[in-house]
This record gives sequence, C-alpha cells and structure tokens, in this order.
Amino acid sequence: MQKGQIRVQTENIFPIIKKFLYSDHEIFLRELVSNATDATQKIKTLSSIGEAKGDLGELRIDVSLDAKEKTITIEDRGVGMTKEEVDKYLNQVAFSGAEEFLTKYKDASIIGHFGLGFYSAFMVAAKVEVLTQSFQEDAPTVYWSCDGSPEFELYEVEKKQRGTKIILHVNEESADFLDAHKLKGILEKFCKFLPIPIYFKDVNAEPEKPKEGEEVVAEKSINNTNPIWVKKPSELTKEDYEKFYRELYPFGETPLFWIHLNVDYPFNLTGVLYFPKIKQSYEIQKDKIQLYSNQVFVTDEVKDIVPEFLMLLHGVIDSPDIPLNVSRSYLQGDPNVRKINSHITKKVADKLEEIFKNERAEFEQKWESLGLFVKYGMMTDDKFLEKGNKFLVMEDTAGKFHTLEEYKTATEATQKNKDGKQVVLYTTNPIQQDAYIQGAVAKGYVGCCIPQYHGNEMGECNIRSC
Repeated sequence: MQKGQIRVQTENIFPIIKKFLYSDHEIFLRELVSNATDATQKIKTLSSIGEAKGDLGELRIDVSLDAKEKTITIEDRGVGMTKEEVDKYLNQVAFSGAEEFLTKYKDASIIGHFGLGFYSAFMVAAKVEVLTQSFQEDAPTVYWSCDGSPEFELYEVEKKQRGTKIILHVNEESADFLDAHKLKGILEKFCKFLPIPIYFKDVNAEPEKPKEGEEVVAEKSINNTNPIWVKKPSELTKEDYEKFYRELYPFGETPLFWIHLNVDYPFNLTGVLYFPKIKQSYEIQKDKIQLYSNQVFVTDEVKDIVPEFLMLLHGVIDSPDIPLNVSRSYLQGDPNVRKINSHITKKVADKLEEIFKNERAEFEQKWESLGLFVKYGMMTDDKFLEKGNKFLVMEDTAGKFHTLEEYKTATEATQKNKDGKQVVLYTTNPIQQDAYIQGAVAKGYVGCCIPQYHGNEMGECNIRSC
C-alpha cells in the first residue's frame, strides 16, 4: 500500500477548484463522463492498430445513483490505468493524459484533460474512490481514494474487469445532485450527443413491470451517439434533417431550410444551422444555437462565434478548434473564432443566393421569415451587405417580387419624372400610405414595399415615396 501527498504547486488545490476553476458545479458530471468517453475511444483506437488484444466486449458508460448511500458512480470499459498511470494522472494534477495520448495517436478523438477535469469531482464529493484495470496484460487492478485533502491512498486490489469506476461520496452541500431527475437532466444536457452509449440507473427506483401483453422494453441509452452533423450531407435526406430538428426543438415548427457546415481547413468546424419560421417579431428567440466540442455540449452563448444577425438561427456548431478556458465556460480570444465567424456568414450568404437562383419561387414563398435575417444582416454586417444585394427582394403592389436591379429594369421606360430621370416608388408602411399607393396604381405605376431598407443604389435617380 502506498500513501503520499498529491504533487501540486499550491498547498491545497481543492479550494481553488471549488471556488475559481469551475463556476457551475453541475459541470463535474460532464467532465467525468467526458473522461470515460476518452478512455473508451482510446481502447477502440488501440484495438484498431493491434495494441489492445482480445475482444473489447460492449463499450458503454454507466452512471448510477444511490441516494441512500449518497453516491454517484461513473463506470466505463475503456483503456483503464496502470498503477504508474494513476500516480501520474491523478496525483500530478496539472498533467494532461489526453494531450500525451494525442501526440502518439493523432487520429484519436480526445475530449478532455484527465487531471483537472477529474478533480472537478471534488466540487460535489467529500470523498472520491477510483477502481481501475488497465488493458495491459498482467497489470494489477488499482484502488485510489482521496477525501479532498492533499493526501491519497493507492494500492492494488483483486483483479476486476478492464476500465475505470469512479465513486463519488456526495457532500452535504451538494445533496441536490442525489435527485435522479436532476442528475439525468444534467446528463442529457451535456452528454446528449457523446459518441459512446451512456446508460443511467437509479438503483433505489422500483423497476417498471410491463403490463400484461406488453413486451419488456430494452435498456435504452440517454444519448444519440451518431448525430447528423458528424455525417456527410450526401448520406442525409430532408427527413433526417427535419427529424434532428425535432430532436433539438421538440415543439418547434418545421424549419425553412438548413445549412450543413463541414470544414477541415484552416480550422475544424461541423454543424447544422436551421432557419426557423418567424412571422412576428415577438417570436424571435436568441440563444438557440448550441456549441459543442467533439460532441460535448459547452454552451449556448455563441455570440463571439456566430454573427449577431445570425443569432436568430437554431442548430448546433461543433469545433475542437474553438479555444475554451479550462472549465469550457467561456471562449478565449483567438483568430480562429473570427475566422469561424466569417466562414459562417459566407456559408449563409452562399446558401441564400443558391436558393434564390435555383428555387426562386420557394425563396419568395419563405420571404416573410427570410426577410428578417437578410435585412438584419445587411444593416449590421458589411460583408453580408455586399452579398445580400444579390438576393434582397421587395414585393410590389401586384404581389410580385423584384430585386432592386430587376425593379429598375422593369420600370425604366415608364416611370420617369419631368427631367427624364427614373423614379422608384416605394413605401415603408403600405397600410398607412394606402391612399398614395392606390393613386400610383391608378396611373399604372409599380410600387414596392421596402421596409427597413437603408441605402440608395440608384446614383442620379430620385427616390420618392408613393
């Protein structure tokens, strides 16, 4: 049996973790399940290159709650750790096992940093126990425990199955995490799209007995391990995108259309952004875009990544290249964030132009909702303004849509003033200005409604209100 003190630069790191490193205590579950996912991804990688021998068995993560014993347990069947690795990764707090593994196996998908992320457990636990069995042959099973002081216990125990089991003895201040509904909700929030199946169990709950004639319901994971944004657009159908939208927003209307992001240079970015139906200004809802890092939910505060005018969109963005602080609670300033922001603007503008050119009738049919995005974007983003001029449309008094250039062409011969200059007739309020509109229509003029359009693209032309 080994006893010792955890090697950190300060006398006691736990108060720092509790008070400063993580502001939101529920994040502990995200960090521990992310670590379990890392360990499982590692064993898959090692098996694929022949370094891990034998049958891997069912790869899954189990989270169980025992409110009577005041424990939360997270168990994986991943790569496990040797005694030396436990000492290295748990006792040398600031050391990142994930970074070391990535250096050696660059194609692996690693989320967190086993070290600081693991120690988030002490935000809610009075004591943490770890049982771990390495995939390496002849490696002993190792037990480690710590009560939140700089002291730990580390020794070998009877051999268990491959993987790692972490038992949190929840402290009195965090007793609310012993509620099964709350704990499952946290899992669904942060781990809904992790690539390894996650199962939740309340060990004190009465098992549901099927009614007579009903089939026994198979155990179901709480997560979708293969969300559409990790797939290729060519593999997906219209129904796939709409089904995923309903998964994100169960009570939302079918979106107008969507943009599938898939970039691997100069940064990695995937995701799907949806244009929701918006008919009235009071329906506008921001903070509907979720940010992920390797399928781990980070935040829905994406104002630094997504341009302001596109905050009305819904959907998901996933990028391992977005720089986060250690708790992933906010973005760090970085050129990649600005590049991603510009790329999203370009992709949205290109998609709108594509629909305008190829599906003009559908574009016009959806203009009531689309117009809000387009006009808002043109007023607030110079790059989008330049592109938006190609597909900004205005509806005339006959219900026909024109771009400004199309309107000028259509009225060039018939709408001139006494000086021979072309006149554009427009209104910003067709109801209040109806009498003027009817007067213009009676003379055979074509008037356009151009709400909130700022700018005169006509050079010498005079613009007059109907």
